[in-house]
Amino acid sequence: MGIFDRISDIFKANVNDTLDKAEDPEKMLKQMVIEMEESINKTTLAVASSIANEKTLERKLIKARAESADWEQKAMQAINANREDLAKAALQKKAIVDRNVVDLEPIYTSAKTTSDKMRSQLDALRAKLDEARTRQSTLIARSQAAKAQKQIAQSLNGIGSDAFSKFDKFEGKIEKLEGEAEAFEQLGGSNTKLDDEFKTLSTSAGVDSELLQLKAKMGKLPPAPELPPAQG
Repeated sequence: MGIFDRISDIFKANVNDTLDKAEDPEKMLKQMVIEMEESINKTTLAVASSIANEKTLERKLIKARAESADWEQKAMQAINANREDLAKAALQKKAIVDRNVVDLEPIYTSAKTTSDKMRSQLDALRAKLDEARTRQSTLIARSQAAKAQKQIAQSLNGIGSDAFSKFDKFEGKIEKLEGEAEAFEQLGGSNTKLDDEFKTLSTSAGVDSELLQLKAKMGKLPPAPELPPAQG
């Protein structure tokens, strides 16, 4: 499998199925991005090698064309000097170089087409990697939020109706104690009130008796009423 096929498989993989089967989705996402990065690094080396080959062929083709032009120029100089022998020799050299040019041109064109295609694919893969990194951050954030929500839900389920029924039970006991305390306060209040009335009555009687004694001492008591004579 080629490098581009490997990277294509990574990007086309059913991420949801992969994550569903993974024990740790966050770790799986990070591993997938690492694999993409490693594949793109290898692809970059392959593209660089292709470009280097293209540039080598380009230099050879430019050099061959220059040599062809140079031998043609030399042949023209020989003709001007009435040296047809030298002109023919120069043209023979030019013919050899021209055959080399003819051979190099399609090879160079093919190499350039290949390297251009690989450059374009590499740019597309880098864009995909950037997208994957962005999605990785988003999915990890969603995963962490989902874990937090799950933990909260589990905590809430742990504090279920049974826990609240215990609170209700305790509240009922407290209300009962409060009622009993209030009842005892009311009963104690009634006895106290009755005792206070008796104390007040006793105090009033003592004050009246002491007032009479003081008046008698001061001679301020009214004379006692005369009793009617007894009938014989």
